[in-house]
Amino acid sequence: MTAEAPKKSAPNPTATPQRVERPFRFALSGGAKPLIALSRDPHLLAALKKVTDPAHQVSAVGAEVNLPAKLVDNQAGVVVLDCAALVTPVATLTDRLHSQFPDLVLIVVGNIDEQGALAAQITDGSVYRFLHKPVSEQRVRLFVEAAWRRHAEGDGVLRAVRAAPPARPAGGAKRWLALGALGVLGALLIGAALVWFTTRNLAGPSQRTPAGTVGARMAGTDAALEDILARADRALAAGALVAPREENAAELYRQALARDAHDPRALNGLEQVIEALLAGAEQQLQQQHLDAAQALVDQARSLSPHHPRVAFLAAQLGAQRDRAAIGKPHGAASLAAAPASPGEAAAPAPGEAAQAAPNEATHTEPGSPAPGAADARVSDYLSHARDALGRGRLLEPAEDSARSYIESARALAPEDPQVQQAVSDLIARLEQQSRQAIAARNPEAADTWASAAAQAGADRAQVAALQDEAQQLRGAAREEALANLTHAFNQSLEQGHILEPATDSARYYLAQLTHADADSTATQLARGAYRTRVLAEAGNALHTQDLAGARRWLAEARAAGADGAVVGALETALSAAQDEAAQANTYVNESTLTRTRYVAPQFPQVARQRSIDGWVDLQFLVGIDGAVSDVAVVGAQPAGMFEDAALDAVRHWRYRPVMREGHAVSQRARVRVRFAVQR
Repeated sequence: MTAEAPKKSAPNPTATPQRVERPFRFALSGGAKPLIALSRDPHLLAALKKVTDPAHQVSAVGAEVNLPAKLVDNQAGVVVLDCAALVTPVATLTDRLHSQFPDLVLIVVGNIDEQGALAAQITDGSVYRFLHKPVSEQRVRLFVEAAWRRHAEGDGVLRAVRAAPPARPAGGAKRWLALGALGVLGALLIGAALVWFTTRNLAGPSQRTPAGTVGARMAGTDAALEDILARADRALAAGALVAPREENAAELYRQALARDAHDPRALNGLEQVIEALLAGAEQQLQQQHLDAAQALVDQARSLSPHHPRVAFLAAQLGAQRDRAAIGKPHGAASLAAAPASPGEAAAPAPGEAAQAAPNEATHTEPGSPAPGAADARVSDYLSHARDALGRGRLLEPAEDSARSYIESARALAPEDPQVQQAVSDLIARLEQQSRQAIAARNPEAADTWASAAAQAGADRAQVAALQDEAQQLRGAAREEALANLTHAFNQSLEQGHILEPATDSARYYLAQLTHADADSTATQLARGAYRTRVLAEAGNALHTQDLAGARRWLAEARAAGADGAVVGALETALSAAQDEAAQANTYVNESTLTRTRYVAPQFPQVARQRSIDGWVDLQFLVGIDGAVSDVAVVGAQPAGMFEDAALDAVRHWRYRPVMREGHAVSQRARVRVRFAVQR
C-alpha cells in the first residue's frame, strides 16, 4: 500500500488577480500622491510604471536640478533616487530630502558602494529601502508596495491627528485669524523649500554628519576598535564573510558594533557582508541550487533578521520549491526546479508581503495561490518534515529531507509557532547526530551535523561546543596516528629496512609522519634518527669500498636534509676512492712494476714434442700486499696450447706494493708470456 500526498491545485495563470485596494491620499488635498523617480534608466522607469498602482502616477525626472520643483508641485509620497542620475553625493541629498520632506518615503537605487555610503541613513530609517542594480520587476514591485504601505501608515497618523476636534478659540475672529496665519506660514514654508533646493550647491553642508566624516572623527579614539575594523576589512576583502569561525568579516564587524553600536564603518561593513551573501544566494537561486541558496539566505538572516532582501529571497526560494513540488508525490522541493524564463518575474510566495510589512493586506499576484492556500502548504510541508524526521532523513536526499521541507515552510510562514517548533525539532536532531558522531569518534561527521544545525539557526554557543569537541577528537586521533607511525618507523630502522620495501621502510614511515604533522616532536625526532642512520650507512659503504652504495646513501642523506658539512666530507672521501679505483682499473705494463718473486712457466710436453712456439697475454691485479690475483687470459697463440702453463706461473709471482701518496694501493697490470722451443 502506498500513501498518496495531498493534491495541490495548480495556479491558474489566466485568473484575474484580486487586488486589495488601499486608499493612499494626500494629507491636504485628498488626491492620490504620485511616485517621483529621478532616473534616466529606461528599464527602471518601465518597471516602476508597470508595478505601480494606477492610482499613483509615476512622474519621471531626468535631472537632479528639476527635482525640487517637482516635489513642491506634486507633493509626492514616494521618491525613487537613481544614484546614476545624481550630481550631489547621495548621502547629502537624502539628508536634505528627509529634513525638508519628512513624510517622503525614499527608495535609493545603486550598487554596493553607494549602499555603503547610506549605511547610517538606512539604519535610522530616513532611507526606507536600497534597491540593487540590475533591478528585477518583482523586487521593484515588492519595494514600491512596501513603500506605499509605509507612507500610508504615516498618513494614517496625520489623519488621526487632524480628526481630533481642535480646541475652540475664545472667539470666531481669533479662530479665522489662526487659520489664516497657518495658511500663510504653509505658503512661506513651501516657497522656502523651493529656494533652498535651487540654491543647495551654495549652501553649507548638511546638518547631519556624513558617515565617512563620523568614521574619520572616530578613527584613533579606540585602538582596539580600530584593530577589529582593520581585521574585518581584510576578511571582507579576502571573501571570508562568515568563516573561519574567529576571523570572519561578519563576526568582526559585530565585535566592532559591540564596542560602538553607532560606528558607521562597522554598520557599512556588516551591510556589505549581508549584500555579498544575498548576491551569492541570488546566483545560486538562478542556477537552481536551492539548498546552497537557502544556506546563504540563512546566514544573511542570522545577521539581519528583518532585512528586506532576506524576506524577498526566502519567498523566492519558497516559490521555486513550490514550482518543483507541483506534480511530485510528496510535494518535495527539488534542487532542479525550473526557473522563470528570462524577463519573467517569479510570482511571490504567499506571506512574502507579510514578511515585508506584517499585518498589512497584500496584493494577490497572477498565478499565485490564494492566501488561504499558504496555510495548507505550510501544513503539508510540516507533515512531510515530520515524516522525514521519523525516517532519519534530516539532510538527504536534498529534495525529500526534513531540512528541505522545514525551510520551505519557514519561507512561507517564519513566525508560525508550528514552523518554529519544527525548526527547533530539526536543530535538536542535528545536534544529537553531532553528539553521536563524536561518541563514534568521527569528527568529520560531527562537524557536518554541527554546521547544518548552525545553518538552521541553532544556538551559536551550542554549535561552538560541538565543534570544539570534534576538534579535540580530531586532535586525539592525530596523536594516536603519530604514535603508531613513530612505532613503525623505529621498528623499520632497527630491522635495517631503511629504503626498502617501498611501503614498509623507515623512509616510507618518515614521509607519513611528515605528511601528518611536519612540526610535531615525533616527526622531528624521526627525521634526526633517519639522517644519522643514512650517514652511517654511507660511511660503512665507503669503508668496504662499495662506492656505488656510498653514492646512493649520500644522495639519500642530502635529500633528507642531513648535516651539510658531514655530507661534504663523505663526498670528498668518496671522490678520492673513486679516483683510486679509476687508477687501479688502469692496466700498466708488468715491466714497470718491481717483481720480488718469479716462477717460470712450464713448457707443455706436447708443444715441445711438436716443436710448437707460442705466447699468452694475461691481465692480473697486484694487491696492496704485492700478491697477484684476478689473473685472466686475454689472448693466446696458438689457442688452447699454453694458457694453463702461463696462468699457473703468474699466480705465483709477487711484486713490491704500488705506493701512492704514502699509501699502498692495488694496481692492475698486463704481461705477455712467451713460449719458444730451444733448437
